[in-house]
Amino acid sequence: MTRSDVSTVILAAGKGTRMKSRLPKVLHAIAGRPMLGHVLAAVEEAGVTQSVLVLAPDMDVVASFARSIMPKVSTVIQAAPKGTGDAVRAAEATVGQEAGVVLVVFGDTPLVRSETLSQMIENCTPEIPVVVLGFEAANPAPYGRLILDEKGMLTRIVEAKDATPVEREIRLCNGGAMAVRREHLFRLLSLIGNDNASGEYYLPDVVGHARADGLQCAVVHATEEEIQGVNSRAELAAAEAAMQRRLRQSALDAGVTMLDPDTVYLSFDTRLDPDVTIGQNVVFGPGVKVAEGASIKAFSHIEGATISEGAEIGPFARIRPGSEIGRKAKVGNFVETKKAKVEEGAKISHLSYIGDARVGAYANIGAGTITCNYDGYNKFFTDIGAGAFVGSNSALVAPLRIGEGAYIGSGSVITKDVPADALAVGRGRQFEKSGWAVKFRAAHGNTNEVSSGE
Repeated sequence: MTRSDVSTVILAAGKGTRMKSRLPKVLHAIAGRPMLGHVLAAVEEAGVTQSVLVLAPDMDVVASFARSIMPKVSTVIQAAPKGTGDAVRAAEATVGQEAGVVLVVFGDTPLVRSETLSQMIENCTPEIPVVVLGFEAANPAPYGRLILDEKGMLTRIVEAKDATPVEREIRLCNGGAMAVRREHLFRLLSLIGNDNASGEYYLPDVVGHARADGLQCAVVHATEEEIQGVNSRAELAAAEAAMQRRLRQSALDAGVTMLDPDTVYLSFDTRLDPDVTIGQNVVFGPGVKVAEGASIKAFSHIEGATISEGAEIGPFARIRPGSEIGRKAKVGNFVETKKAKVEEGAKISHLSYIGDARVGAYANIGAGTITCNYDGYNKFFTDIGAGAFVGSNSALVAPLRIGEGAYIGSGSVITKDVPADALAVGRGRQFEKSGWAVKFRAAHGNTNEVSSGE
């Protein structure tokens, strides 16, 4: 559902100094996508089409990334770090007058769900114009507490350092995100002061001013995992682990079998059909689709690839971007493919590299075969026809076409096209010299029949 009367303000101006990285914090990846990408996706899935990204100066790379995900996103600059309240105020001129609700979210909370954002928007009404995201904290000590009245309405947010002993026992904490009716938001922000140790304007102070004006405030509840922010490498790793748990559970619920779920790593866009089986220690990079009945065996790595029904991958296979593995095809142990179309029933069972190539239906590629697709400057294509048989330890020097049903003798270096149903052998002729090894050893002072090798 599109929400044309909602604008989102996404706060992404933090430098992330604790990350100790030149890369802006919100561009660090979780499950193969920058954190900000997860937040933008959740906003879009909630139906919001108007968004404003608040950045610090010299964060053009963040703006460029955001536009690659959400082309119509607007950007504004918070000139100096004066707090979250000041950051939202920087967006005032950009937030459309037609917006009924302004949803404020943070660019470093990649686990926030679109369903939660939708609930915040729906609960933000003229009668209840302020909605705050809250969560039950396992350890509430560092968080601001949400104080509710007897009707369950939010009366104020108390920072941890200002809480009384009784208030410190409260486990309902501030999750940061907030939805406020536009007709109230920027007026309330103008009332916030910066009389605090940091000299900053804090967004949570909106609640106190709203209540002083007689406005109702409510809380939407989320899990603690969902509001998890990222400010350090350790927190980045924790968020990755949480996202992987979520993605694995979703796949299991959809009918995927995982022999050891904790060792399977998925990307944000991994698509697994029912009755896919995944072995231990499998990694999916971005852009992978696996169709029903396919089997991905242990220690395989797949990215940017399509795996068709009933195909068998691995163990120890690497399927690189541009690969299309056909129905009931087999890509076996220690096989690497790149930009290769492996058609129905074809087999590449052992120790091979197939790049920039087509392997026709039911063709068989012997162990140790490689397509020589690169001359140091350009890439060239190898076309292997349906039903062809390529013997073990063959080198296929592209550009090259092997016709349907052709046979390539083991150990061949093939540099010319091979017609359909032909036999091609490209190797030196074997010859023998009887007794040569005995004379060779004698010449080196070894009279034993067989050298010990020591």
